[in-house]
Amino acid sequence: MGFRCGIVGLPNVGKSTLFNALTQTAAAQAANYPFCTIEPNVGDVAVPDARLETLAEIAQSKEIIPTRLTFVDIAGLVRGASKGEGLGNQFLSHIREVDAIAHVVRCFQDSEVTHIEGRIDPIGDIETVETELMLADLESLERRVAATEKKAKGGDKEAREALDLMNRSLALLREGKPARLAAPDPARRLAFDMLGLLSSKPVLYVCNVEEAAADKGNASSQKVFARAAQEEAAAVVVSAKIESEIAVLPPAEQAEYLAAVGLTEPGLNRVIRAGYGLLHLITFFTAGPKESRAWTVEAGTQAPQAAGVIHTDFEKGFIRAETISYDDYVAFSGEAGTREAGRFRLEGKDYVVKDGDVMHFRFAT
Repeated sequence: MGFRCGIVGLPNVGKSTLFNALTQTAAAQAANYPFCTIEPNVGDVAVPDARLETLAEIAQSKEIIPTRLTFVDIAGLVRGASKGEGLGNQFLSHIREVDAIAHVVRCFQDSEVTHIEGRIDPIGDIETVETELMLADLESLERRVAATEKKAKGGDKEAREALDLMNRSLALLREGKPARLAAPDPARRLAFDMLGLLSSKPVLYVCNVEEAAADKGNASSQKVFARAAQEEAAAVVVSAKIESEIAVLPPAEQAEYLAAVGLTEPGLNRVIRAGYGLLHLITFFTAGPKESRAWTVEAGTQAPQAAGVIHTDFEKGFIRAETISYDDYVAFSGEAGTREAGRFRLEGKDYVVKDGDVMHFRFAT
């Protein structure tokens, strides 16, 4: 199950520097001019989770395998992208293919790094990018709505549902509000996603600050956090410059560097965890002598579907899930201890997997 988070923003805000640090590669150029990223670069990153190492130690696992997220570095948008300015159409199509948006916002002053609009205004930058996404959505819906109305009048049930979602989205877009505020109930989420609206994607604002503000942010990042709270979006602070320096250090030297700049962990850990949470993802584990492994599912997933993430045969022949909560696994020192303590559970097909569950699936072949 792959989950993709697109890194977007205006040119020269630190997107590619952040991507390079995330993937610890030099696949994306980080140059001081617009459109240095022409094709989207893709990188998988491990989701940091201290629980996995604890489980591996208790289970005496030979290997540790974390769960992962995919980040896509998408070239910088500019004003007018929805009308094809810059490389607008190409960039917008790349955004359409991701599950969520990590919107990098410039919250630092640096006369040596040019701003495409000649000013440092994080809220203005956010509005520029979001306006282009909304304009593209507005044009797309207005082009499609007449045909959908015709189908709906002809009795097409799916078309009636799509038309209702289109009209709700159009009303918001015409008011200058993103389509994600339409927020349909979970039962209609798939139909809403099928509309392919750019401004319906969940958003994480990544405030790229100067090194001195990497811990607590600055006045500019505070403005972004306030906007995120109004939108029920997420926001994190990171110094892309610091992260790029940490990424090339040997693991043994990273902790020392972090301590020297007043950080307890890389800011990228916050970005990854926030992206994970933004997509409403949870982690369950399998643990044993061979390996301890983290698996990703969406919140609300039932046991058979979680089993299917490991192997489709597990879902098809699902019998039951042997389940231990993470806290119990640690408190009673593994599977044997939880059995003795009566905390080992057998769960059926209707069981909803919880974050941190340690699971073993029984299935019929």
